[in-house]
Amino acid sequence: GCGLRVTSIKIDPYLNVDAGTMSPFEHGETYVLNDGGETDLDLGNYERFLSISLTSDHNITTGKVYRKVIGKERKGDYLGKTVQVVPHITNEIQEWIEEVAHVPVDDHGKRHWEAEAVDGDVATVADKDKDAKVADICLIEVGGTVGDIESSVFLEALRQFQFRVGPSNFCLTFVSLVPIMGEEQKTKPTQHGVRDLRSVGLSPTVIFCRCREVLEESTKIKIA
Repeated sequence: GCGLRVTSIKIDPYLNVDAGTMSPFEHGETYVLNDGGETDLDLGNYERFLSISLTSDHNITTGKVYRKVIGKERKGDYLGKTVQVVPHITNEIQEWIEEVAHVPVDDHGKRHWEAEAVDGDVATVADKDKDAKVADICLIEVGGTVGDIESSVFLEALRQFQFRVGPSNFCLTFVSLVPIMGEEQKTKPTQHGVRDLRSVGLSPTVIFCRCREVLEESTKIKIA
């Protein structure tokens, strides 16, 4: 709509490496990406809504992050240092986000210059440069609920990440439910969620509220 190229990353805090071995009754259907990656169905929604083709690296799980860090430790990449959640796990998450956010992805799944030219000829250098367009915005979704123990390491990584990229390159949004009890729209769940976010050093710039009715002006004022 605004002429911006958008990519996305889904963070799932579970310890599974991917959703391939998870029961669909427990976690929903598994979505298979073009590269064979078995992921959360949310990535399929991103692909359809954004007309992009994602890779398995666009789905970050706790299992993937720990496997990568442990692999580095076994190879001696940390030079004998004590490997800890902070900074090693949080740094790995930040580096993963930054790397994947710069993977150019278009609606045909072409990345960089790997695809052939439209007329079937081998792509020229100019074609390669033209095709290698990095997204303007990377949408990152952190699954789970604020306050979950399993998602705390990702929130800490994002707290650090906001200083790493600067405020002009970081916008935190919070999605919250506004339930209706009786005839009153309740704002306490949203207020508590924002409080929990602030307690870990994150303050949302935008708050998206889900409600089965249009929010009343008094409700908006309470949340704002």
